[in-house]
Amino acid sequence: MSVTGRSANEATDSAVLPGQLAQIMRSEMESVADEIVTEIRASIPEYRRPIDGPYGKSIRAGVQHAVSLFIAQIADPSASKQHAHEVHRRLGQYEMREGRSLDTLQAAYRVGARVAWRRIMEVGRRSGFSSAVMSHLADAILGFMDELASVALDGFLEAKASSADALDTWRRRLLQLILERPAAPPEAIDELAQLVGWATPKKATPVAVRPLYPFKATHRPPLDADVLAELSGVEPRLLLPGPMTRERIVSLEQALPRCRLSVGPCVPLEGVADSLRWARKALALVDEGVLPPRRIVWVQECLPVLLLHSDEALVAQLRRRLFMAFDGFTPRQRERMVETLRAWLDAQGNVVDMAERLAVHPQTVRYRMRQLESVFGGRLHDPDARFELELALRTMPTSKPTSNVSVGEAYRS
Repeated sequence: MSVTGRSANEATDSAVLPGQLAQIMRSEMESVADEIVTEIRASIPEYRRPIDGPYGKSIRAGVQHAVSLFIAQIADPSASKQHAHEVHRRLGQYEMREGRSLDTLQAAYRVGARVAWRRIMEVGRRSGFSSAVMSHLADAILGFMDELASVALDGFLEAKASSADALDTWRRRLLQLILERPAAPPEAIDELAQLVGWATPKKATPVAVRPLYPFKATHRPPLDADVLAELSGVEPRLLLPGPMTRERIVSLEQALPRCRLSVGPCVPLEGVADSLRWARKALALVDEGVLPPRRIVWVQECLPVLLLHSDEALVAQLRRRLFMAFDGFTPRQRERMVETLRAWLDAQGNVVDMAERLAVHPQTVRYRMRQLESVFGGRLHDPDARFELELALRTMPTSKPTSNVSVGEAYRS
């Protein structure tokens, strides 16, 4: 029989299969692998994320090895499967460690089999293969994909069995998924949340954690069951469903007694990453002496400060421009002038109030104000200029015990 299928001799069909079909399919290999990856991502929400990183490379490698091995086995049924099996065993292990479900993994193999069979049907029709050849191919592709799915399942179960903290791993993966940018599909979050038994809330509150002493490797704080936690990384964080309550904050203080906590605003789930970013920034501003070193930092209470410090390079440029007039002063004189300017703005020009704030005689205040007026002139009475002066002053540290940044250093930065 020829590849046109004009003979009914099935033995001849089988002889044609290894040589010609393998040759034809090799030219289709790259495009069919791409089609399988595309279909998996389109059909299964968990995989509908950027494909450029290690996650995407592992999926693409698994698909390419599968397609390559199937074609190799068409040409030579005795071709070794060892390398492909190892790839898919590792893929199963990776899927478990990433926190994806077994159903998701098996669904990916079913999609791969469906796309591969669809392409083989197209090739078969184009090349005129007989129904006997197509039937043989159907059995071959389905058996082959079942075999690889079984190997991946073994890897998945091996990884699960070797990890006593499998549930914790999935919960950390869920938290990571919620924080991903670009945002993960809601279906993917819901699927993993269901797997770990976490009721997906409409809104949640992130908490940035700053250990005041290093965590022990085996440390497991007694957190509420509905709190997602990642405390072992370089940026420890928590996620609580709904708004932060007084009972919650007391519970967190007891569970994490050696930590500073920065509580972000309660936001819809898709905004959690931004809220956590603000909470981390607040911790950094505590370290710099801009915010007071409280045990609990509430981001909602310091939003203007966070906004002012959202671009440090721009803030430094503003300070340089506004304080350029102090170039002729000594560092100590500049320090006094900045303190006086801050007191003048805070006291709205009331000399007595300024004297109390600065702990000096009112006459000293008047003398310093004459100096400031000689420096800034009419700018002190211009609303826009005063606003810029206050912006620059409020971006400078005022609490020296937690920061060694002097006025002079802030001025030069």
